[in-house]
Amino acid sequence: ELERLTDAGMRGVRFHMQPGGVLPWDALDGLAAKVRPFGWHVQLQLDGREFPQYESRLKKLPCTLVVDHVGKFGQPGTTAEHPGFKALLRLLDTGNCWVKLSAPYETSKVGPPRYDDVLPLARALAKANPERCLWASNWPHPNQKVVPSNAALLDLLLEWVDDETTRTRILVDNPEKLYGF
Repeated sequence: ELERLTDAGMRGVRFHMQPGGVLPWDALDGLAAKVRPFGWHVQLQLDGREFPQYESRLKKLPCTLVVDHVGKFGQPGTTAEHPGFKALLRLLDTGNCWVKLSAPYETSKVGPPRYDDVLPLARALAKANPERCLWASNWPHPNQKVVPSNAALLDLLLEWVDDETTRTRILVDNPEKLYGF
């Protein structure tokens, strides 16, 4: 079945570790080992404040890890000095972890158009590890009463990343490397 799904274009298994998630932490290691031979990754979503608690476990995963939504720090005002954010940076430093610069609305308390409370985290990630960042739209924007504009979300990358070379890396080169485009 994994071979069939790979042939159909699948590249990851999602672990949503917040209310409503289906797969428990106990399934992570075994499923990561099963998908590794197919070149898949673990797509992880959790409250980023929990990274210190799971950091050592995530570093040992036998496959690539992709973290959703700028780390999804569920506390207003989380800064780059937060222990969870520092743990995310260390995970990225391993070379086996990526982070999606996506869905700032998932954690922003300020809201559109700039999501100013998420901006410093996105900028810090792109500056520290541009070779490990990906942009994503999070389309179709589940659970959003007001669906954001994908174009407006893409435009945020102009504020999150200062130079065109890094933007190209995040939009083109990094996805090509991770997903094998």
